[in-house]
Amino acid sequence: MLNIPGYMTKHMADRDWRNQTAVTEFILLGFGDLPELKILLFLMFLVIYMATVAGNTLTVVLVVTDQQLHTPMYFFLGNLSCLETCYTSTILPRMLASFMTGDKTISFSGCFTQFFIFGSLACTECYLLAAMSYDRYLAICKPLHYSTLMNTRFCLQLAAGSWLNGCLVTVVFVLFLSQLTFCGPNEIDHFYCDALPFMELSCSDTNWLVFFHFSLSCIFTLPPFLLTLTSYVCIIASILSIPSTTGRQKAFSTCSSHLIVVTIYYGTLMIVYVLPKHNTLSFLNKVLSLSYTVMTPLLNPLIYSLKNREVKDALSKAVSKYVAFTKTC
Repeated sequence: MLNIPGYMTKHMADRDWRNQTAVTEFILLGFGDLPELKILLFLMFLVIYMATVAGNTLTVVLVVTDQQLHTPMYFFLGNLSCLETCYTSTILPRMLASFMTGDKTISFSGCFTQFFIFGSLACTECYLLAAMSYDRYLAICKPLHYSTLMNTRFCLQLAAGSWLNGCLVTVVFVLFLSQLTFCGPNEIDHFYCDALPFMELSCSDTNWLVFFHFSLSCIFTLPPFLLTLTSYVCIIASILSIPSTTGRQKAFSTCSSHLIVVTIYYGTLMIVYVLPKHNTLSFLNKVLSLSYTVMTPLLNPLIYSLKNREVKDALSKAVSKYVAFTKTC
């Protein structure tokens, strides 16, 4: 039997949605509650962006040009540096423009595009970090079989699979996300278009989509995380079994840089998504989000260059060649 009151309520609600003006743009509030620090924040993020792009681009150039770095470990590092450059360029230029002009709006399509690129790169990074940890596991725990197992073809497959999986999971989610209705309000309390703040603005029922988002996150990001975790458990156990202190230090130095990067990335990412979504914690959420969206891409080149002798040697040779070239000119 037709439920007249329920039907009328739903019909009126649908009519009200249609009568409201559809949202064509969103407002990224960002750090707008700190107007007195606008100039300082602009200068700080500008320096961070320039240093991030310069550091990661230099890493890619060194990996490509220096024969000593033509190994699986640095092949993945080159991929990671390329990803980090794209990663920070998805968020920081828009934030800098907002600080400079005061315009916090972003178009509907622009918000979707930013989320798609950011989500794809974030998921790809999980797979690249897993590939790098597996590479270190083979190098330390199975050194006799390392060159056979981690060959050029397998490295290319791991890298390509990382990029494809990152794009695939985000494409699937964005297709469902694009079906939502947005009729106001249009203020996103974040400095970029993230999934959960985005869904909170929808007039549609998003409970199923929240569950779908959680399921996709578990299916596509939990396996690389578990692989990374398992690899390092085996690596640490293998290192502790080495009898000599010198041998342990040498083995640990080959993976310490990557372990630091993994800890920073996953640590802050988990805190942000486990943290309760209360208004009182929104500022803390944004500050912690800066750790894996802005600070991690900045720190990666520094961590790898300061901890890896091969990178420092390659950089020294590149500087020497540049100085000799300028003198010749």
